[in-house]
Amino acid sequence: MNDQPLKGALLLVLGEGLLAVMAAMVKHLSDHLDTEVIVFARNLFGLMFLLMIISTRGGFGQLRTRFVHLHLIRAFTGVSAMLCFFYAIGHIALTEAVLVKMTVPFFLPVIAWLWLSERIGLHTWLAIIAGFVGVAVIMRAGQGEIDPVMWVALAGAAIMSIAKVSIRRMAISEPAQRVVFYFALFATLFSAFPLFWANTIPAGSDYLWLLAIGLVATGGQYAMTTAYQIARPGQVGVYNYSSVIWAALLGWMFWGETLVLTTILGTLLIVAAGIWNLKSR
Repeated sequence: MNDQPLKGALLLVLGEGLLAVMAAMVKHLSDHLDTEVIVFARNLFGLMFLLMIISTRGGFGQLRTRFVHLHLIRAFTGVSAMLCFFYAIGHIALTEAVLVKMTVPFFLPVIAWLWLSERIGLHTWLAIIAGFVGVAVIMRAGQGEIDPVMWVALAGAAIMSIAKVSIRRMAISEPAQRVVFYFALFATLFSAFPLFWANTIPAGSDYLWLLAIGLVATGGQYAMTTAYQIARPGQVGVYNYSSVIWAALLGWMFWGETLVLTTILGTLLIVAAGIWNLKSR
């Protein structure tokens, strides 16, 4: 089945584009809605769309699992990372938030080493170091105090890597649709708790925006999942970095964001390190 690299690449670019559109809608709503409200609505509406898809594709009998504890870890860490990422989107440039999120692949080998005892080669260590040098450049670490929101975004990337390693931990017995379903279910439950300290309530057209976020996010996830089902990661993984282009375009179109020199240099380092490490596997 892994023999459609062109289609896989197009689906991956589409998926990253949809997730960038989702991020732009999150940024739009962050002007007047708390992050906790947006995260809950994204998970709730995403679960609703997913239930409709599952009911027409094999039914719910396929969802029986023996790894509830791993699904819970995946959902808890995923929601925690989502809270960090959505908060960052609302408070820094869209491109910078997406770029810091792209550090997840550099955290992954370290988490897999600590959790799954997977060996890290010298090639990967060098890519990790180069990637984080790129992050330091974007955060302008050498120019004084770093924006605290950048640390929130970086923490989200680290937590997201735990969620992704948990998927790897149960990959042998859990099909993709089951993993996506239990994430949506448990993430909706977990993201309901922070609502107790939220101070804003959606009104009017906000509900349409929140519905669109859930729909677009689910579409993006399915496009990316399908891409990796029909093409090997080594063939199409590089197209993950199209998210930076989408974010830069949307940030410029709607918020007049421009790329400063440090962001451009950091971007080149992160993308180069990611591609180099990806091609070595």
